[in-house]
Amino acid sequence: MTPKQIVAELDKYIVGQFNAKKAVAIALRNRYRRSKLSLADREEITPKNIIMKGPTGVGKTEIARRLAKLVKAPFLKVEATKYTEVGYVGRDVERMIHDLVEVAIRLVKDERYKEVEHRAFQIAVERVAELLIKQSKDLPEGITKAALVDEVYRHNLDQMLVEIAVQDVPKPVDLPAGGGEINLGSIFGDIMPKKMKKRTVTVEEALRIFSAEESEKLIDLDSVESEALKRAENDGVIFIDEMDKIAGKSSQHGPDVSREGVQRDILPIVEGCTVSTKYGNIKTDYILFIASGAFHVSKVSDLIPELQGRFPVLVELDSLGVDEFVKILTEPQNAITEQYKKLLAVDNIDLQFAPDGIQAIANVAYEQNNTLEDIGARRLHSIMEHIVEEISYDVEEDSPQKTIVIDKAFVEANFRTESRNLKKYIL
Repeated sequence: MTPKQIVAELDKYIVGQFNAKKAVAIALRNRYRRSKLSLADREEITPKNIIMKGPTGVGKTEIARRLAKLVKAPFLKVEATKYTEVGYVGRDVERMIHDLVEVAIRLVKDERYKEVEHRAFQIAVERVAELLIKQSKDLPEGITKAALVDEVYRHNLDQMLVEIAVQDVPKPVDLPAGGGEINLGSIFGDIMPKKMKKRTVTVEEALRIFSAEESEKLIDLDSVESEALKRAENDGVIFIDEMDKIAGKSSQHGPDVSREGVQRDILPIVEGCTVSTKYGNIKTDYILFIASGAFHVSKVSDLIPELQGRFPVLVELDSLGVDEFVKILTEPQNAITEQYKKLLAVDNIDLQFAPDGIQAIANVAYEQNNTLEDIGARRLHSIMEHIVEEISYDVEEDSPQKTIVIDKAFVEANFRTESRNLKKYIL
């Protein structure tokens, strides 16, 4: 897609913030341009990493996440502060690259599963039919395997019970803080015989389990890992949030030492190095890094110069005003008002939002962000939950259809000034 098309796609989910959308759209297009160059030229061109500066809840993470989703790129969000929680520096920053590769593995696996989905389900149906013939006493006398396969395939026997053997996977062993976990099954799986256990499940669940097993057999795991490494290396996006929390003037002691230590640990990853993973080596030179932070107390210039130099594109995101809140409530495909309509429709409540009701909610959100903490669009979740609290609570099973209109009067009646204690709703 062209940068303008990318921005148009992002506009479907994120209101405003044109400059940030424009910056990430250009970064994405540059990846496409790079992919069309010769191998020698490609190696010379690295991504122009981005720092997004702005208050919480204005769309920083969502822009990066939606961007990665557009091109099915491996996407990982990490918090810079995670690397200061343990000891002098904290978690090993290389962990983010390992995690990105795991995301890429799942992404490629899901694509390959879809390719073999139909064949895997056919084999699963055959296996279930054979189990039913051996185990079930409730089948009509003389039924053929072909007829039984047809019944299973049509999901007519979903609630019948069968006994199946499934692999007994050991639970992961937790390591001390910052060390992750070890799955003993994955370590010894190729050496020791697989331990199986019997379970009684419905035909429906047996089909799901067998389909997953057969999908694993039908895909080439070596090619999955190879493709995942390639995709993580060339298309990966790592979003480093809370970067402002590790910024600070250097000193000889105290927390600033740790902050600068984290920055210096992150530097080679962003600068470009080779990280060894269990699937193979991966170069970080071509991963797109998007850093983010409010930078209220600290400034971007408080980061060490070497790290600043690795994020040449600085984008400032705006705080949200009343007009932006109105658009957030009405325009995105996943608008919060639509979410509540769908939720309450389950209980036969037709929730309608009048224009003056939307305006009233936007006014309250803006007022609360100005008088309390500015938490951006997250404030709308707090207010909406407060407004529909009684509606959500006062429902009965099989109640008749009813329509409730959220207008200005309803908002004022259910969100009085004296009851605007939002602390319990703040996310």
